[in-house]
Amino acid sequence: MTNGSMPDLARTDFDAIVVGGGPRGVATVLRTAARVAAGGGAPVRMAVIDALAVGSGATWLIDQSEHYLNNTQSDATTIHPDDSTPMSGPADPGPDLVQWAQMVTASGGHPRGQWVLEEARQLVGATFPTRRLQGVYFRDQLDAAIASGHVVVQEFEGLVVDLERAGELAVVVLADGQRLGAPTVVLAQGMVQARRTPDVDALVGSASRWGLRYVEPGMPAERDYTALPAGEPVLVRGLGANFFDVIGQLAAEWGGQVVPVDGDPTGRLRYLPSGREPRLVAGSRRGVPYRSKPDGGRAVRPFTARWATAGWFGELAERSDVDFAAEVWPLLAREFARVYLEALVECAPDAVTGQWRAALDEATTQDEVDAVLEAAIGDPRWTWTLEELHRPTVGEPIPGQAWDAMVERLIEDELGSLSDPSHHPRAAVNGAMGALRKQVGRLTRLGAFHGESFARDVLGWFDGDSLALASGPPADRVRLVLALLDAGVISLLGPGCAVEVDEEQGVFRMASPLTGRVATARVLLETRMSKGRIPQTDDPLLQSLLRDGRARIHTVDGVRTQSLEATGAEISESAVPGHNLIAADGTVDPAVVVLGIPAASTQPGSAIGATPGLPSPLLAGADVAAKQIMARVRAAVAATS
Repeated sequence: MTNGSMPDLARTDFDAIVVGGGPRGVATVLRTAARVAAGGGAPVRMAVIDALAVGSGATWLIDQSEHYLNNTQSDATTIHPDDSTPMSGPADPGPDLVQWAQMVTASGGHPRGQWVLEEARQLVGATFPTRRLQGVYFRDQLDAAIASGHVVVQEFEGLVVDLERAGELAVVVLADGQRLGAPTVVLAQGMVQARRTPDVDALVGSASRWGLRYVEPGMPAERDYTALPAGEPVLVRGLGANFFDVIGQLAAEWGGQVVPVDGDPTGRLRYLPSGREPRLVAGSRRGVPYRSKPDGGRAVRPFTARWATAGWFGELAERSDVDFAAEVWPLLAREFARVYLEALVECAPDAVTGQWRAALDEATTQDEVDAVLEAAIGDPRWTWTLEELHRPTVGEPIPGQAWDAMVERLIEDELGSLSDPSHHPRAAVNGAMGALRKQVGRLTRLGAFHGESFARDVLGWFDGDSLALASGPPADRVRLVLALLDAGVISLLGPGCAVEVDEEQGVFRMASPLTGRVATARVLLETRMSKGRIPQTDDPLLQSLLRDGRARIHTVDGVRTQSLEATGAEISESAVPGHNLIAADGTVDPAVVVLGIPAASTQPGSAIGATPGLPSPLLAGADVAAKQIMARVRAAVAATS
């Protein structure tokens, strides 16, 4: 940062500037307002800047498609902390998403339009809200904080490109040349996007040269996937959360009928085409879609660890040299195998043979766990190994016919898992992953893993596997995708898919080296997330901070992670600093607070939205930022009195 006099034209009438107008930015404003309300004094003057929309941010844009859904139930969303979240600031209760929807319904209308009322009326705790409705909720909570009079907020829509320093003030520089200065700047950008990779750059260039249609990776609300050519092949790369949103939007555009299959206990659907459908050929690294959330409101199988207990994790938490692959994963693998076999014994007892419990007690590696599973399961319908979590074909080539059979089984497993989550073996594995990944996150937060293992194992593959199992899409959306698979509108090409442009034919070409299948088309949709790994971010502010050494990538034992480095935070009013930016030379900038995803490796769990009744790193971080804002406000008042 440059030091010296205030740059010309900089506005300095703010007590704090928040870069990022999504939930972290909103929460910072709310926590600041709560502190003013509790302590008295003049309103805090805040600037909130977002490139797209203050209040909702990019993920929950209010004007996005109604077909884009949140992947958590309505009763798992709030922006107001309760007693479960450790923080030193005052309580300030407010409505969670469900309570807010009830308030909207009772009022009989909403300024944003009739659609808000209609969606609010349909919303109950077990439903999955649209992203746009959740965006209205966040915006309404921000408006309520402003209306309280405890904060005065000026909103700016624009891109922040740099951060300068003038004495005690940090100065935010916008792309249009505006400069805003304040004693505290909070970086709360959320899911920053990645720069174009060489692969994407090459596809963009080839598409332009051949007149092809290419939709590159990014947030669905910022891309256009519609108006696909009826009856023609379309390649789709990416089978994660975005894929399901895009399919929901496309199916609504096509206008085909979705009807229940009479008498099917799993809720299977049949898709009756309208004739406007293309033929979607989809692939990804794993080759299969994310696993479904259960049907909303259905009871899930409870998970109690046998080996990976809280006490065992507690012992690991005292260390800083834990090797995830060697020490943690084998026990997690045993837990996954155990819950799978226990559920299988209940739902298909004839499929399980042998004394597998004693064998699992002795298994010390994933290979040994997989050997137990292979010996214990006698019915090919239910065979399963841990290696399939990483690679459905265990990395081996598979004939096309066998791959088709594997996809058929995937459909059956998904329907059984989402419709009967308290009994189905795959649902048991999903539930165990959901519980155990939280414990792994705690070890990460406490710095238990040595650097090489953290980068290679936790960031390298476990985080991706856990998302695929425990952070999947809503059941109704999965049922739609399965119906489209049944109808042949979607086909899965296979694992390890690679995409290129056939420069002789002038078409996109996607191939799976394991199934040997190849598809070509003139349209390629990327439904992959362009996630914000900070070393590759396209955020100009973060690029500038890293380039000039004003920030650095967090390392563990000298091994680089994918996040900025920021200081830790203590839950105490007397410990004011926390989550502050660290420069390349190790100095800490007390004026800059980094929240959430850009500093995820030092703030595990902060990327996850806040849930009522559960500790929220997101809201705890916002309170830490508000504490620093208020400390500097009080210091300024004292200096002038």
